[in-house]
This record gives sequence, structure tokens and C-alpha cells, in this order.
Amino acid sequence: MEIHRTFDLLTHLATLNPLADCLVEKKEGAWQPLSVQQVQEFSNQVSLGLRSLGIERGDKVAIISANRPEWVIADFGIAQLGAVSVPMYPTITVEDYRHIFQDAGVRVVLVENQKLLNRVQEAVAGLDQGPEVIFTFDKLPDARHFGELLALGQSGEDASGLEALKAAVQPDDLLTLIYTSGTTGRPKGVMLSHRNILYNCENLTGYLPLPAGQKALSFLPLSHIFERTATYLYLLLGFSIWYAEGVERIADNLREVQPQVFTTVPRLLEKIYDKIVAQGQKLTGLKKRLFFWALDLGLRYDTQQDQGVLYNAQLALANKLVFSKWREALGGQVRYIVSGGGALQPRLARVFWAAGIRVMEGYGMTETSPVIAASQPEASGNLIGAVGPVIPGVEVKIAPDGEILTRSPSVMQGYYNRPDLTAEVIDQDGWLHTGDIGQFVEAKFLKITDRKKEMFKTSNGKYVAPQPLESKLAESPLVEQVMIVGEGEKFAAALLVPAFAELRAWAKSHNLPTDLSDAALAAHAQVQQLYEQLVQQTNAAFAQWEQIKKVALLPVLWSVESGELTPTMKVKRKVISQNNQQRIESLFR
Repeated sequence: MEIHRTFDLLTHLATLNPLADCLVEKKEGAWQPLSVQQVQEFSNQVSLGLRSLGIERGDKVAIISANRPEWVIADFGIAQLGAVSVPMYPTITVEDYRHIFQDAGVRVVLVENQKLLNRVQEAVAGLDQGPEVIFTFDKLPDARHFGELLALGQSGEDASGLEALKAAVQPDDLLTLIYTSGTTGRPKGVMLSHRNILYNCENLTGYLPLPAGQKALSFLPLSHIFERTATYLYLLLGFSIWYAEGVERIADNLREVQPQVFTTVPRLLEKIYDKIVAQGQKLTGLKKRLFFWALDLGLRYDTQQDQGVLYNAQLALANKLVFSKWREALGGQVRYIVSGGGALQPRLARVFWAAGIRVMEGYGMTETSPVIAASQPEASGNLIGAVGPVIPGVEVKIAPDGEILTRSPSVMQGYYNRPDLTAEVIDQDGWLHTGDIGQFVEAKFLKITDRKKEMFKTSNGKYVAPQPLESKLAESPLVEQVMIVGEGEKFAAALLVPAFAELRAWAKSHNLPTDLSDAALAAHAQVQQLYEQLVQQTNAAFAQWEQIKKVALLPVLWSVESGELTPTMKVKRKVISQNNQQRIESLFR
């Protein structure tokens, strides 16, 4: 059958691949599956339940929850009615909730738990006209449970009425409003249609060449377009989706579920890598030497070049003796890891490919549903350090100033209520201006070099691109977070948050006091010297006018809660600069 609306995926699955474990979550210590038929029935009940509350085509329904089956069921139920889902991060501020409720005109909110319910109620209290009804996924005292919405759907219109509602939904109808926080300003609503997202999915099916019936582990937030589109893609391919219990339980869940694929962001993949290397450090004797011999082989891996008979023979041995255990740590069945949301460290790509785990890096944005370019499952379609070729059906060109422009049926309809902002990013010929600077390598592979708006000019008139410097510094296990500053100054400098667990291990091995606070440790003269040396090593890869001349160590992590990171973990440069104004000024005195 042809799939023109997202909810057509359920009919597609029910007809061709009626999975018994379509959506799976862990409850009371056991993995509990929902079949395709159950997901379809519950989605229908959501549609009819919302209908009984007076929700009609075009009305807005918010979802605020961590990943769980109810999220996807609600998403399909809202779409079948012709209403519009408004997913929101559980981590954003009350002020942002209030702004989105008001801007979108949200009528119903589906919220996960007591903590989020409290925040939503606080946001609603500040509005003259806010959401009319709130349902919770968890059963809570004095709250309307999601089961009540399903019950309304069971006692409402019959199935024939629902089919008429579904038939009225068109591919170009608005499916969802995804509010992107960005690194500056108020969140703005990206308008995406069924066609926008499904076009992207259909052009990505060849990137996961696995038969139906595979398992995907889901832990990136469904409120982000990356995991949302991945969910539709998994269902299109006939994969079952298993929801991790949380970031802190990913390692355990990987071993339990044994998935063939999962999506991630570079920072999480780096933490997995660091944990594996830390285990290698604990080995002794021959086992330790073998571990780091294999790691060295992996760090030399090249997807574009055969390194000869000897290297291949050594790598085969390393795979048998060492990398097989890496695969076991990830469940033993992982074939593909899809990384997005930021630049992937080349060393991670090399080592995981060498270990027989294909890490594919994607590039895109919410406004493009999201994928623009992605590395391919074959080694020849991967160039380490680049994001890969442009995916089928998408056009990309590089503007004279280096900005990446893209055009395709996946490009958004616009920003909700903001035609002025829409006109700023989509030109008259339909090209979306991404704000990213990039280039094609070998005429095929797209490489992202920086954000156009993040580049700054020093007082010497030279432009500095902060992201390459930040990415290079972040390769060190001693670095947790970093931001380059220096606009209008004589040189570039760095604000750096150490990775304190690794730093404390280093400090112990160098006989520094073990009872120091993070702030005292960061201020220690030997630690300052350590990071100055790290900066000098980083500078070797850059031109003199780009190099970092000074570094300030900060004792507290930037976070979403502090307002210094976006929900997708991107730094809010303006906020961090304001919060550290005195430190920055002292760097340039």
C-alpha cells in the first residue's frame, strides 16, 4: 500500500508485518510488548477520545513526556484526527512551556508524570487562555489519566466515523509543530506536514539494509525530530522499537534487548567509548597490551583505503580477541549506530567501524525533517570527518560565502505565526539557508565546518570558526564542555569545563590532594598547567591567528536547567558569555 500520512504506517504494518512486539517498554522489571493491532486500537481510541472533547482538524495537542509507547500512540491518534501534535521537551523552562502553549494555541496537554504536571500547571496558571484539558500517562491522584481518554474513545463515535476523519487528512496537511529552542531567542514552531517527514523516511530506507523483524533501542527524545523520524523509519522497515529505561540504564538495556540498531548523539557514543577504554585500563599484563594494541589498530582504520594484507590480518585477530567483547557490551547484535545532532569525533568512527559496528553520521535540521546528508552503510559511502553524501531526493549547493543551502519536499512549510522569519531562511527559489558553513570533499562528501552565525572576527580582522577548535579540544577525555570566545579581542580564548572524573584520576596519579572540591581542583596550579598544555597540543592543528591563547577552567557543568544548553545539548553562547562575563574579561586583560 502507499503511505501518504504517518498513520498509514500502522495499516502498512498490520497488513504486511503484524509485529507482536511493535512497541516495547519495561514495566515492573519485565519487558512488555504491544502488538501492531494493539497500537492501532489505542491510537483509534485516542482519536475518538479527543474528538469527544471537541478537538477538530488543526487543533493543537501537546505531548510532554520521555519516550514510552503512549507517546507514539498519542502521536498517531492526534494525526488521524487531522489535529496537530506539539511535542515539547520535558527539560525546558516553565516560561518556554507558557510561550509555546500561547503561541500554538494548545487545547489539550498529554503529560508524563507528577513533576511535569506541576510545571505545566504553573505555566498554565500564567495564561489568560491556556490548555483546556490535561491528561497524564502515569496514574496520579487528582489528575485525569490517559486511560480516561482511551475510555472516551471506546464510548464515542464508531469506527466508520473515524475512517471518514482519517480519509479527510491529506499529505500536505500540518502534522506537527516542533518548537526549536535554538541558541538565541524564544522557541519558534517549525511546521512539518506528513509529506515532509515521510519523504525523508522513504529516502532513508536503503541506509538500514536489514530484514523486517529487527530490534531498535530508543532513548533519544521523541520530542526531537531525529528520533521522531527514526521511529517512523523503523516502523516503515518493520522493526520493533524498545524503549530504554533512561540514559543511565542504556548499557544494561543494550545487553538485555540486543538491538540491531540505535540512534545516538556523539556525546553519548563518546561516553560508551570512554567506559570501554576505562575497562581496558583496569586490565593487566598481556590482556592490557592486547587491548591497547587492538585500540591502536582501530584508531588507524580508514573506510576509504585498504591498508594491506598485514593490517587486515591483524584487524581480524583484534576482532576475535578484543573487539568481539566490545560488541558484546553493546548487546552482541548491533549492526548500525546512527549518530546525529553534532559532529562525531573521527576517532570514534574509526574504532567502531574497525570493531565491526558501522557508525553512520547524519546531518540535518528540524526544518528539513531532518536529514540532508548521511554516511552510507558501505565503507565506500563513508569519509571519516565528513557527514556523507547528500541523501536521495535532496538538493544541496554551497553559496559563495560557504553557507549550505538545501531544497527538497522535506523542507518545512515555515515557522508558525512567523512569516518574517520564514522569509529570512527560505528564498524565492525554495532554497533553505541552513546557517551552516560547509564544503564538498572529493565532490561527494558534505563536510560541515562551522555555524555561520557563530564565527567571529578578532580585533586583528581575522575570522575564527569556533567549532573546529571546540571539537578538537573535546577529543580529550579530560574535557567535558568547551566554548571558544574572543569576538573583537586580540585572540581566541577558551571557557572549559573539565571532565572531573578523569581529572580526579589524573590528580590522584600525580599525588594531588584527593579531598579538593571541583572548584579548588580546577584552580590548582598543576591542573591549570595540564590544560594549558592540552590547549598547546590542540593549537598545533590550526593557523596562528586561530589559536587559543588563554583558557579559563569552570567548575560547574553547563546544563539545560541552567539555561546554558538547548534541549539538544547545544551551547547557548550568549547566555554562557553573560554568565561568565567577568571571567571572559579577565582573559583579555
